[in-house]
Amino acid sequence: MHPFTYYQPTEIRFGVGRVQEVAEVVGRFGKRCLLVTTAKTGSVAPIFERVRNLLENGGIAVEHFDGVIANPTTDCVTAGADMAKAFGAQVIVGLGGGSSMDTAKAIAVEATHPGTSWDYLFFRDTKPTEKTLPIITISTTSGTGSQVTQVAVVTHTASKTKSALYNSLLYPKVAIQDPELTLSMPPNLTATTGFDAFTHAFEAFLHVNSSPYTNTLAIEAMALVARHLPSAVENGNHLEARTGMAWADTLAGLCIANAGVTLPHGIGMTIGGQCPQVAHGQALAVIYPEFTRFTFPYAIEKFALMGRIFAPSLKTASDPIAAEQSCEALDQFLKKIGMWLSLEQLGVTETDFVAIADNSQILPDYKNNPRIATRDEIYDLLQAAYRRN
Repeated sequence: MHPFTYYQPTEIRFGVGRVQEVAEVVGRFGKRCLLVTTAKTGSVAPIFERVRNLLENGGIAVEHFDGVIANPTTDCVTAGADMAKAFGAQVIVGLGGGSSMDTAKAIAVEATHPGTSWDYLFFRDTKPTEKTLPIITISTTSGTGSQVTQVAVVTHTASKTKSALYNSLLYPKVAIQDPELTLSMPPNLTATTGFDAFTHAFEAFLHVNSSPYTNTLAIEAMALVARHLPSAVENGNHLEARTGMAWADTLAGLCIANAGVTLPHGIGMTIGGQCPQVAHGQALAVIYPEFTRFTFPYAIEKFALMGRIFAPSLKTASDPIAAEQSCEALDQFLKKIGMWLSLEQLGVTETDFVAIADNSQILPDYKNNPRIATRDEIYDLLQAAYRRN
């Protein structure tokens, strides 16, 4: 067993009904709160209104920034940061999925530092300071893990480059994980975010920085996704399945906060930056059939374990056979949850492949894969994912 460190400063409040505690939680850090969400439309609108009422009834002054978009951009973050500064926000609450939580984190930095959030990316010399506003997260999806990580993913509007802020100051102070709030998710969003949770667990499991601690969490998270995601997609009101997925999401987030992700995330984030109509979970699902076949010979035992989770019939198979057949088992799972996708179907053109392949190595994720892909190999993976049978 090699030496490892595990760190998690976020207080996790997990369970049905925990959203009722939001005013008490926020009040520990300030009385003026910027609530960060997507637009106040559709099934999530009542949740936004409920949380705002809970805050205001608890003595918290609230300003609501509802300008979050999928694959949030630097322009989006700046609009929220300007509102936070004008309001004198003392606390930032990210309510929603990964886009809202990541935007909240980036706003917490930009509202209190010179320049924009893009000036504080993980590789820059300029780092966020203790001036960063405290962040509270409330999840309405189950998949991104952002509620327990130190990462905020943003896209530079002009260049379409997707990158990340990464700093321990971006860990939310408190994460409220109330599975009841996820009942409003439609099937496609349930599947998209749920598959993201699986990828976080599996890639942390494969990661060169994995540890006995993260491996234990990752294996449990993968098993929860295999057990509960199809039920959550089929019946959105299945609270047991929603609770299982909320817990899988949390476990997987804890994994990536301490280990990280690998090749698919570098490619997937670049797809989302170049083609913002593609949701993050879709970008991962579309490349996974090629990724698994590219990688499994270099991590036989771990792919075999994953294969046995999704296909119990592989329990008696040898590791090499189980590892190879894990690729097909995961293909079948993607089909079961409606995530068997092609790049063509998602509106990603062959012309886009060049930019995606060129930029997929900007983030260091590909270096953590058991098999390190070249730029040309990434291009070949994209070509293979263009059409599906």
